[in-house]
Amino acid sequence: MVTRQSSLAQSRDTPRTPNRVRFIENEDTPPSSPPQPRGAPDNMRWVEEDDYMDQGPQAGDCMPLLAEIEAPSVTLATADDEFSADDLLESSRPKSGMRSAFMNMANSIIGAGIIGQAYAFKQAGLITGIVLLVSLTAVVDWTIQLIVINSKLSGTDSFQSTVQHCFGKAGLIAISICQWAFAFGGMLAFCIIIGDTIPTVMSAMFPTLEDMSFLWLLTNRRAVIILFVVGISFPLSLYRDIAKLAKASTLALISMLIIILTVITQGPRVPSDLRGKLSGSLLINDGIFQAIGVISFAFVCHHNSLLIYGSLRKPTLDRFATVTHYSTTISMVACLIMALSGYLTFGDKTQGNVLNNFPGNNIMVNIARFCFGLNMLTTLPLECFVCREVITTYYYPDSPYNRNRHIIVTTSLVASVTILSLFTCDLGAVFELIGATSACALAYILPPLCYIKLSSRSWKTWAAGACAVFGVIVMVLTVFLAVVKIINGDGEGKTCR
Repeated sequence: MVTRQSSLAQSRDTPRTPNRVRFIENEDTPPSSPPQPRGAPDNMRWVEEDDYMDQGPQAGDCMPLLAEIEAPSVTLATADDEFSADDLLESSRPKSGMRSAFMNMANSIIGAGIIGQAYAFKQAGLITGIVLLVSLTAVVDWTIQLIVINSKLSGTDSFQSTVQHCFGKAGLIAISICQWAFAFGGMLAFCIIIGDTIPTVMSAMFPTLEDMSFLWLLTNRRAVIILFVVGISFPLSLYRDIAKLAKASTLALISMLIIILTVITQGPRVPSDLRGKLSGSLLINDGIFQAIGVISFAFVCHHNSLLIYGSLRKPTLDRFATVTHYSTTISMVACLIMALSGYLTFGDKTQGNVLNNFPGNNIMVNIARFCFGLNMLTTLPLECFVCREVITTYYYPDSPYNRNRHIIVTTSLVASVTILSLFTCDLGAVFELIGATSACALAYILPPLCYIKLSSRSWKTWAAGACAVFGVIVMVLTVFLAVVKIINGDGEGKTCR
């Protein structure tokens, strides 16, 4: 009688199917140890090493079937002399808590735009200005969160990629133009602020400076813009890594606090001849759409939202929503204090840069001007970084780093914005145009349109559609009114000196 054995109990010396392919290791290679049970200490020993990626290959660890073929991504990475494995390890990148994320977002919002909030109230009227500031803060808070939601729905990791995923090449072109225009407009505004602040401070600190040979340039607006931008901002703009400019955030927040305290405390001490009238503009004024542009310029930080979200140790929508709520609320309070203090003091004489309304011999105001001017010198390279990245990503998406191209693009950006600032000194007009075009697109149009494209129909998509329509109306009307003002010569007629 023949005893039948189960196939599981048969010997494995001879293969059950002789014609099957078998992979035989090199005879010189010692036999590998039998598999360890799950959870055994030796099986997890590599995790405890300081850097398991630095260890050399061990015998039998890897036996590739196609030893001569390499993945394109690996070839590209190993071809880069500056490649670091840490760049590809998400866990090795620095993470932040809720407090640090709040500081980063608040610093992104409370920038140069805060200096023009009093001008926005002048354009819209006191009550209308307050309503606009509060309501636009709520809309911006929502659209910032929409960017993260859209990223999750589309499976992308950047604002540009999300828009491209939704609208293809046309979407990539639109988001690239908007981001470039917003950053370039920020650079232009910073140069104007440098020319408005530093010469005034130098003249007040050193009254005889205008009569000195060569040093009189420090009191001339155009000379100061050229000297300081080329001497300080341009070298900083040549950095490849934006992280090297991180210390500028601390200086920015300190200067903002000094400016707010200065406007609050020094406003009541302004002579009566510098004060303007409030009558006729307490409720509403005819510059509502221009005011929306100025407020939008101050609150747009949408290009940084995914970076801040990714920097959280536990990136969840609820935690990011908390960071966004606190950041936008604190920024709104700061802008409201700045706007009320400036507008109630200067009324219809309020300028685009409210510090220009104060006399030149006020010591505390000059300290605020000096801090603000220095802050713009270190903030301008951040916007230059954005402009350069947009150009590089659009025109050279797959090209490796090229030093000559990097220098040429950076030099062209800084030179062009410096030349424009020599002949442009109306900061309010810059805030209006940039806020009404690129800022509206980044904050009120593109995020809602992407959400409509990616999600199923509900009341939220209807709200997103209303937000997008609002953004388009503001953009068209503000640009139209600005062009009419230029044609009719209704501007303030301010001459750049």
